[in-house]
Amino acid sequence: MKTRILFVIDGMEFGGGERGFAQIINGLPASRYETFLASGPQETLYHAVSNSPVQRHPVDFSNRCNPSVLIDLIRIIKNNRINIVHGQGARADFYARLASGFSRKTRYVSTVQMPVEGYDVGPMKMMLYRGFDRFSEKFVDRFLVVSSVLEQAMIQRHGIPREKVVKIYNGIETDRYKPHEQEVGRRRIRQEYSVNESEILIGSLGRLVWQKGFEYFLQSIPALIQDIPKVRFMLVGEGPLRKELERLAISLGIHDRLVFTGHRSDIRDIISAMDVVVIPSLLEGFPMVTLEAMAMEKPIVTTAIDGIMEQITDDREGLLIAPKSPLALAQAVKRLVDDPGYARSLGINARAKVVRDFSVDKMITETIRVYETL
Repeated sequence: MKTRILFVIDGMEFGGGERGFAQIINGLPASRYETFLASGPQETLYHAVSNSPVQRHPVDFSNRCNPSVLIDLIRIIKNNRINIVHGQGARADFYARLASGFSRKTRYVSTVQMPVEGYDVGPMKMMLYRGFDRFSEKFVDRFLVVSSVLEQAMIQRHGIPREKVVKIYNGIETDRYKPHEQEVGRRRIRQEYSVNESEILIGSLGRLVWQKGFEYFLQSIPALIQDIPKVRFMLVGEGPLRKELERLAISLGIHDRLVFTGHRSDIRDIISAMDVVVIPSLLEGFPMVTLEAMAMEKPIVTTAIDGIMEQITDDREGLLIAPKSPLALAQAVKRLVDDPGYARSLGINARAKVVRDFSVDKMITETIRVYETL
């Protein structure tokens, strides 16, 4: 008999959590597992799992307080005789934990990409979220965390028994990220944004939210324009801070050198077009963009923060700088631009580490091991 697994995620946008679930759903052996997906009707997510025989159940998670979501999930679990529910994302995970608890016969797996303490909410909402999180933790059989820091946080701050917390790093499809086969994509992106091959293109990618620290990337640009004769900049992504960042670019006088691309689905080609990738984050779990840039053998300048320091060792796979430091960021980027051989060696080391430690196959194998223990 096949194990029936229901994946629950809000699906209101396609981010790292949705991508991780798509990787797992597509990678589970169909001979042993039957998969179900409860999420918002997110077309990018649906497309990502289109090659898998997953049964989709649209659930509207847009309203924070909606008891009908709980009823819908209980019905899906009961009608499909679900064995394991696997959820992630604050809203979806909370409802899915309760639904699994009501169902009694199911086991529950919760993926934690970011602890509740990292949510961008006010103090009153934070108290509420913490209360809901602590209450619903009792319905969880296994917590999957994406970094050692999160593992310790769940055990020490949340008081979760060590045997219930399993660290599984996010994975990347290394067979799809082949730096030596991306020349066509590189030329296409550079032509689209009128960047010629004699120009250095420095880029950053991610959702335009405070945690990503993009204002510090923008603040580093004036110094880089002074030090590097032919240089252009690219910020890839969409989010609530876009207008604020665009105003900052104008006030810094860099808007003619910086392009805001908005959301892009062709991330491999985008990264291939860049000469240096900057990740100026202030708070992360275990970012996928770092793995993507590493898999593409790109020299990386990023911040020395939890999560990222498990991906990159300074001076080996990239350069680590202090957060909120435009000057340090500019100096690190210039070091890479001035020494192409050194930059190239960092990129080669970075891809080797991704292939060894952060492959999607390894992530799926370790996730299946958790399912089998339940």
